[in-house]
Amino acid sequence: MKEASLLDDIMAMDVIDTHTHLAGDHLCAEDFWEIADYFWLNRELQSAGYPPGAGSLPEEKRIEAFLNAYHVSRNTLMNIAFTTILKDLYGVKLTDAASVREADARIKAHRKDPGWAQNVADRLHVRRFAVNHPQHASFEGMAHDALLFPRIDGWLPKLVGQILQSDRREEAFELAKEQVRKQLGEYQEMGCPGIMTTLPEFEASAHETYRIGRDSRSDEVLFMLLHEACAELERRGMFLQLFLGVERRWGIASAAPVNDPLRVVRLYGFFEKYSIPFELVTAAELSNLDVVQAAWNFPNVHVGGMWWYNFRASTYTQSMQYRLEALAPAKSSLIVSDARCIEWTYGKIHVVKRLLAGFLDEQVAKGWMDREFALYCGAQWLYGSAAGRYGLKGWEGA
Repeated sequence: MKEASLLDDIMAMDVIDTHTHLAGDHLCAEDFWEIADYFWLNRELQSAGYPPGAGSLPEEKRIEAFLNAYHVSRNTLMNIAFTTILKDLYGVKLTDAASVREADARIKAHRKDPGWAQNVADRLHVRRFAVNHPQHASFEGMAHDALLFPRIDGWLPKLVGQILQSDRREEAFELAKEQVRKQLGEYQEMGCPGIMTTLPEFEASAHETYRIGRDSRSDEVLFMLLHEACAELERRGMFLQLFLGVERRWGIASAAPVNDPLRVVRLYGFFEKYSIPFELVTAAELSNLDVVQAAWNFPNVHVGGMWWYNFRASTYTQSMQYRLEALAPAKSSLIVSDARCIEWTYGKIHVVKRLLAGFLDEQVAKGWMDREFALYCGAQWLYGSAAGRYGLKGWEGA
């Protein structure tokens, strides 16, 4: 007899959202448009004819343009997530202008409820959310404040620039190293278990030995400072979350996913030298296998959630297959919502849980695992792996 689907069990599992842009004093959407104008949905709507400057249109024209693009792009994943948000959280099905106004009224009404953000989180059992800016970490009306992983890509490249612009580069480099150590110490004093950074295009390799000189490239100096950061993180028992695969050097308005086949292996020198946990999050589809291979090669490397252009059903399913075949479940996390309001965490995590349940159902049906282990795998990918890595109290990983 065919076993029942895992969907209900997966939907009831705890979750850690390992990367958001939530601001603790503005967790909920103010109105319909704050949800509807989410960047990733907006991109898909524009491909269906929604004008880039729709926000400046008169309301009637804006609603008409939105609905036209919405109805003809119902196949896209962000559209599905958006539809789920409106249906599950607000009981609205978008059909016409009146339904848009009804959704807007309900969103505004719920925004005034001080418990609405917690209500949304509880519906999918999202227990913790990660943010990257200290001023965003205090979550109003929530059971827990955010997990804070300060991002260093705001100030680390500035240190690189100061070194390269200095007439005394070696002295500037020593001062920069001291600044790195000081800043990481301040983060630990704030209670942060680790830090996060994106990495731009680079040709440097972490296993190479570079020296400060007149011909030093910016990526070489960056890697020298990253060595200093990793050494300090190791000394303090902290982790490094690396976001990879997005570059902004192609002369277009938006960033692009770049499938550089050497991107991850150039980082191996960090993984070999420092015993800190590394969490690799990628936006480039072909890097999904590369990060799994790195986690297979190094016990201290973990695979993070699916970011930016990787948030698609096909890449999720493929990446889950890579992970399942190579890694113990405790080495992988799935959830990176990248949400700017609490409602989008619901829409995107709902999609991921559906995909995960379908994937694990297939593994059980094919005899690759039993139901019990499938549930264990789902629990680790959604919550346990991240909880263990982030040192959350009360979590005892297997």
